[in-house]
Amino acid sequence: MALDKHPQAEALIFDLDGTLSDSLPVHIATWHKVCAHYNCTFNEKIIEEMTGMPTISFANRVIAENKLEGVDPHEMVQLKQETFWDHAELLKPHSSVVDLVYKYHGKIPLAVGTGASRRSAEVQLEKLGLTRYFDAIVTADDVTRHKPEPETFLKCAELIGVKAEKCQVLEDGILGMEAAKTAGMFLIDVRPFTYENFSQES
Repeated sequence: MALDKHPQAEALIFDLDGTLSDSLPVHIATWHKVCAHYNCTFNEKIIEEMTGMPTISFANRVIAENKLEGVDPHEMVQLKQETFWDHAELLKPHSSVVDLVYKYHGKIPLAVGTGASRRSAEVQLEKLGLTRYFDAIVTADDVTRHKPEPETFLKCAELIGVKAEKCQVLEDGILGMEAAKTAGMFLIDVRPFTYENFSQES
């Protein structure tokens, strides 16, 4: 079965990490580098459980699991993000999802709704050559209630001027899928279409 939109969908909203961008292997490698710096270990199951949440949530989880005393989670986030950006050339697109961007660009509104920071989203989209295809980009910096709350996707719908029930979300993360359902949007779980590209299922 080919990846395509719902017949009634009038706009598409794409998650970024693990959906448009095959970034999870880079994120995992980056977190291992960060944890080496702090002389702790990174539990890769965190990625599976928390995909879609902002980086500060990951940092707090790493600090708690490793019982790191006196470590500033904001400093950990800064190190994580800078290390990730330094390795952005390793990012690859999930072609099965990106092909849908090309197919519907200029025909219906397209948006990105991500738990990544504004800077991280811009770096990834630029490296993948996708920035110009989207009418709106909503990041972790633009909302107060992150996935699994629906605010990210509802803000996308607002910015592109399409009713929530006429939007379709493409997601790989459990939290993002929950957010899309709560928002009353059509949903595509992209994992069956991107699994061959994963080094680890998200």
